[in-house]
Amino acid sequence: MSKNLVGKIALVTGATRGIGKGIAVGLGEAGATVYITGRTLEPNHNNSLGGSLQETETAVIEAGGVCIPIQVDHSDDEQIRQLFERIEREQNGQLDILVNNVYAGVQALREAYGKPFWESEPSFWDAANNVGLRSHYVASIYAVRMMTKRHEGIIFTISSWGGMSYIFSVPYGVGKSACDRLAADMAKELKEYNVTSLAIYPGIVGTEQITSFAQEQSLENGNSPSFGDGYNWETPLFTGRAIAALASDANIIKYTGKIQVVAEVAKRYGFVDQNGNRPVSLRSLRFILAMGIPFLRNYAGLIPDLTIPWLVILFSMIVSKF
Repeated sequence: MSKNLVGKIALVTGATRGIGKGIAVGLGEAGATVYITGRTLEPNHNNSLGGSLQETETAVIEAGGVCIPIQVDHSDDEQIRQLFERIEREQNGQLDILVNNVYAGVQALREAYGKPFWESEPSFWDAANNVGLRSHYVASIYAVRMMTKRHEGIIFTISSWGGMSYIFSVPYGVGKSACDRLAADMAKELKEYNVTSLAIYPGIVGTEQITSFAQEQSLENGNSPSFGDGYNWETPLFTGRAIAALASDANIIKYTGKIQVVAEVAKRYGFVDQNGNRPVSLRSLRFILAMGIPFLRNYAGLIPDLTIPWLVILFSMIVSKF
């Protein structure tokens, strides 16, 4: 990867493992100085999923970046405020990239999986959207106060295809749709200050949490959920490389307010995933046909990688509800 982000200051929230760690490493590959946050500072061998700020720091340094881990609980607004005060103090007011990634609702989603929303307690909403949607908004406030002074900066808000159609649960989908709207509406107010705001859609990412969840479902039900068979999965680094590529684009403001699909960004900028392949977008004809007709996966390379327009996708989702 090119070192296009040398001299740039980035913050990735929720980077102890999973997509956040992949993003931090991707920005490190491109030469950025990367602040990372999370609740777990040191490795905890009693945690089956693993992950810590120190382990991510090591991975970022090995990738060629500079990493500064800061232990933060994003459910506490005061800790978030202090985080940005520290970055402003240490970097003389410079913050080029904010990645709103932190999310604390995975365990709640696992516990509620397969249940209608009314069988969960109202607190499920907060578990899905407090450290996630709300914390993204709070972090963006403090980041923008720095970025607008310098008339430059990028905010990436990690969202999901759940913002377009039902996935997992009601609170999850509403929260991800709101993330998309957060990115779009911030873009409206920030454009005159040359600050870009984007929503990012990874594909099916084989994080520690998703892999564990898929294995659980396979054992309980005798088969895997629709996302759990590994076909066209992405690694967390794929999202990191997408964000690094976008952040390196001198004309990124042209995308402000829009959703950027990681696999489509890879195709546009010509990079590959960690294992050297390039997964396709979930709205690619290749993916849709291979998922709908599994035996076609053996011949997926023969199916054109044509991107289905958003309007067609949205219309098909609306029709499918009736």
